[in-house]
Amino acid sequence: MSDNNYDHGSMPADGPQIGLQKIYLKDSSFEAPNSPSIFSGEWKPAVTINLSTKTNDLGNESIEVVLELSVEARQGESVAFLVEVQQAGIFLLKGFSEQDRSQVLKTFCPTQLYPYAREAVADMVGKGGFPQMHLQPVSFEAMLAAAEAERGARKKNAEVSESPST
Repeated sequence: MSDNNYDHGSMPADGPQIGLQKIYLKDSSFEAPNSPSIFSGEWKPAVTINLSTKTNDLGNESIEVVLELSVEARQGESVAFLVEVQQAGIFLLKGFSEQDRSQVLKTFCPTQLYPYAREAVADMVGKGGFPQMHLQPVSFEAMLAAAEAERGARKKNAEVSESPST
């Protein structure tokens, strides 16, 4: 028998610390405006997925992170379904520089929330009478890198266009 007593609520005392305080479904909706007629015919939808995050500083180093996920499936010109999920979590962040804190909020936190949002979408789509939908994993690190590269390119283009001609 082990004498190890683990305090699952504690974090290391030195260095940056991340604590997950709570994960919860903040909001969700499902619409199938063209049912039941949308169920006839071959199922070959065009699917559009949108992801975004927002944060809310709760004080005492606690931050709410909300992952917003919307999935729209169209069959031709008709909307088959629209699912919107706001999956949220409260995270405790201590000891991070402002830059590192921003990166954690844009990558680590959404990565923790995404599986829950993906499950909520799959559940609602199935309950709506549609075939299973399995959303692919998302690399929030790659999304952040792409957004930063795009921002850098826009900034560079703006600087070039503002340069006086000789």
